[in-house]
Amino acid sequence: MTPAERATAPTAASRASVFERIAAAAHRHRRRALALWAALLVGVQVLAGAVGDDYHNDFSLPGTESQQAGELLREHGSAQAGAEIRIVLHDEDGVRSAEHAERVGAMLAEVADLPHVTGVQDPYRDGGGRAVSEDGTTAYATVTLDGQAENVPVEATRRIIDTANEAEGDGLRVELGGDAVRVAEGGAGGAAEGAGILGALVILVFLFGSLVAAALPVVTALFAVGSTLGLIVLASHLASVADFTPPVMMLVGLGVGIDYALLVFSRYRAELLRGADGESATRTALDAAGRTVFFAGCTVIIALLGLVALGLGSLQGVALAVALTVLVTMLASLTLLPALLGVFGGRIRRGVEKGRARREAKGRDLEEGAGWRRWARAVQRRPWAALLVSVAALGALAAPALDMRLGFADAGNDPASSTSRAAYDLLADGFGPGFNGPLVVVAHTGGGGDRPARAAADELRRTLAGTPGVAAVTPPIPTRDPATATVIAFPASAPQDEETSELVADLRQDVLPPLEESTGARFLVGGPTAATEDFAATVEGRMPLFVALVVGLSALLLMVVFRSLLIPLKAAVLNLLSIGASLGAITLVFQHGFLGPEPGPIEAFIPVMIFAIVFGLSMDYEVFLLSRIHEEWRNTGEPALAVREGLAHTGRVITAAAAIMIVVFAAFVLSPDRMLQQFGLGLAVAIALDAVVIRCLIVPAVMQLLGRRAWWLPRPLRRLLPAVELERHQQPR
Repeated sequence: MTPAERATAPTAASRASVFERIAAAAHRHRRRALALWAALLVGVQVLAGAVGDDYHNDFSLPGTESQQAGELLREHGSAQAGAEIRIVLHDEDGVRSAEHAERVGAMLAEVADLPHVTGVQDPYRDGGGRAVSEDGTTAYATVTLDGQAENVPVEATRRIIDTANEAEGDGLRVELGGDAVRVAEGGAGGAAEGAGILGALVILVFLFGSLVAAALPVVTALFAVGSTLGLIVLASHLASVADFTPPVMMLVGLGVGIDYALLVFSRYRAELLRGADGESATRTALDAAGRTVFFAGCTVIIALLGLVALGLGSLQGVALAVALTVLVTMLASLTLLPALLGVFGGRIRRGVEKGRARREAKGRDLEEGAGWRRWARAVQRRPWAALLVSVAALGALAAPALDMRLGFADAGNDPASSTSRAAYDLLADGFGPGFNGPLVVVAHTGGGGDRPARAAADELRRTLAGTPGVAAVTPPIPTRDPATATVIAFPASAPQDEETSELVADLRQDVLPPLEESTGARFLVGGPTAATEDFAATVEGRMPLFVALVVGLSALLLMVVFRSLLIPLKAAVLNLLSIGASLGAITLVFQHGFLGPEPGPIEAFIPVMIFAIVFGLSMDYEVFLLSRIHEEWRNTGEPALAVREGLAHTGRVITAAAAIMIVVFAAFVLSPDRMLQQFGLGLAVAIALDAVVIRCLIVPAVMQLLGRRAWWLPRPLRRLLPAVELERHQQPR
C-alpha cells in the first residue's frame, strides 16, 4: 500500500464500519427488526390488494414513423386508431350457408352492444365478400375497440370471447385473434417461481447440511420480493409500469436475494467455524461480505438505471421496478438476515459444531478450499491454454448473436391450444401468411378538400398493388377528416419473416418518396408490423450509448475499489464475452428453433435487459472473488499465491450461488410466456458461463499472466481516486 493509501485508509475504515454497526443493531434488536419487516410486507400487500394494479404497456416511440401514423389516425378520427379483434369462422363444408349467416349475425349483434366496442363488421353483409376466403371455408368479423389493446379491460375482452363462442355448433368453429385476446389469454404464473425456490432450497440444504440454515437465504429473498411486489403495484398508479414487470421482477429478485443472503450467511458460518460467538460472527460477516453485497447491489442498480438512457417508455418502468427490487433485497440482506441469525443462531451454531465434529471423527482435512487450490495451480501452470480455449469457446457460442433479429412474438408463437394461435393459423391458411401482419399506410394532404386526399390514396393503392412483396391492397378507407385516408397493404410473407422487414424498408426508402413528390401528399407506414420494426431499430441505434454508459460507470467503480486500471478493463471484456455467449444461445434456441421452440425473432428488449441484469450480476462474483484476491495480495505480496487463496476461499460459495441462480432462472424456461423463456435461458446461460468458464478458468489465467501488473494504477489516478476497502478484516495466517 502506498503512503497515500495508508493515509486515507482510516477514513475509509471508519466509513465502512457502518456495516458493523447495522449488523450489531439488527442482531441485538432482532425481534424489533423482524416485526418491522413483517409489518412492511403485510402492509404493502394489504394496501396493494385494496387498490389493485394499474399496469400499462407503453410501447410508444415518439418521432418514429409508425408512431406518427398512429397519432395522425387518432387525431383525424380513423377506425384504425383503436385495437381490433377478429372473430374467425371456419367450416370445412363452407361458411356461406344461410344458417351460419343467421347464427353469426345474431352473435355479432350481441357483441356490438358490449362495453368498449365501437364497431362490428359482418362478413356476410359488409366488405363485399372480402372477408370470406376464396375456398369459402374461412371468414372473419372485425370488432373495433375504443382504445389500444393494453388499455382495454381484460374483463371486457373476455366477455367478447365468451359471446363469440356461443355461435359455435353445426360444424361452425369460432376462434378469436388480436392483441387484446392475447392479453386476456395470458396465464397466471407461479409454477416457475415455485420450481426455482424449491431447487434453490435443495442446493442450500446440500451446501449447509441443515434445513434451518438453508431456509434463511430463501426467507430473506421472499420477504424482499414480496415487499417489492406490493410497492410496484402501488407505483403502477403513479408511473407507467408494464404488465410483464412482476414476473421479471420476481425472476431477478429471487436470484439476487438468495445470492446476496448466501454471501453474507457463508461468511457468518465461516466465522462460527473459527470459534466466534453469534454476534461477533454476524458483525464480521456484515463488515466483510456485507460490503461486497452493497457494492455489487449498487453495480446492478447502476446497470439497470442505464436503461433509462435508452428513452424507451416500455423499459423505463421495468428498469426502475427491477432496480427497486435489487435495492430492497440488498437492504434485506444487510438488516433482515442479521436479525434472523440472531433468532436462529443457536441452532445454526450447534449444526456447525456437529458437522465439524463429524469431519474430525472421520479424519478429514478441515482446510478450506484444498480442491480449489489444486485447480488454481493447474490453471496457473498453463495459463495461455486455459485462456485461449475458453475465449474461443465463448466466441463460438456468441457468434449466432451476430445474426440476431429483433422483433416481438405474435400469435404465431402462442401455444397451439390457444384461440389466438388457432385464429392466426386459420387466417394465414385462408387469406395468406401476410394477412396477420398488415401495413397501415396513411395518406395525408394537410387540407384542400376531399378530392386531393382521395386522389392521393387512389394513387397510393395502385402503387402498392404493383409493389413486389405486396399480396393484396384494400381500397382507400376515409376518415372523418377528408384530408386523411388509409390504405391497408397485406404482405406476401408472414409478419416475422425477414422479407416483411425488407418490404417495410423498401416502402419507406424507395417506393413512397417518389409518390410523395408526384402527389404532394405525405405517406406514413404504420401498423403493428411497422411499429415492431421501428422499436427494433430504435433499440439497435441506442444500444451503443447504453453499453458505453453501463460499462464506463461499472469500470469506474471497480477502479475506485481495487485501485487498478487493468482489473476493470478485464472485467468489462469478460462480462461482454459472457453476455454475448448468452445472447448467442438465445438466438440458437428461439430464432433458429434449436431444441424445439417455434422459430421467431428475439423480443426487441431482451438484449438490453439481459445486458443490464447480467452485467450487474457478473460484478457480484467479480467483486467477491477479486476482493479476496486483493486481500491476499496485500497480506503476502505474492500475486500467484493471492489468486490461489482467493479462489480457495470463494470457489465453493461462488459455485453454490451460481447454481442457485441458474436453477431459479432456468425454472422460468418452464413458463408458457415466450418472453420469460428467453429471459430465463439467457440469464441461466450467462451465469453458468460466468461462474464456470470465466471465474474458474479465465480469471486465474489472466491474473497469472498479469502478475503484479494487475494492480497497477497510474500515479495521477492514484492520487485522484479515493481509497475504498471492501475487506477491512485481516485473516490469521
